[in-house]
Amino acid sequence: MDIKILGVGCPRCKKLEQQVRNIVAENNIDASIDKVTDVQEMVGYGIMATPGLVINGKVKSSGITPKDEQVLNWIKEEMPQ
Repeated sequence: MDIKILGVGCPRCKKLEQQVRNIVAENNIDASIDKVTDVQEMVGYGIMATPGLVINGKVKSSGITPKDEQVLNWIKEEMPQ
């Protein structure tokens, strides 16, 4: 599983990154988590507001810090069956 946190380093971006890392660790999910700070890469995903959350190449959120339950649900949706 490939998870990307898109953001240049604002407090909400840092919060989302830590939130995702905690959820992955607590649920023993095998995932690589990358922090993307390159604006051109963010634009490539269509992200206009940060933080952005991309799981397996699919944009799941932009401009919000979703609740833990929502993040976990998105991760589960992208897990192989």
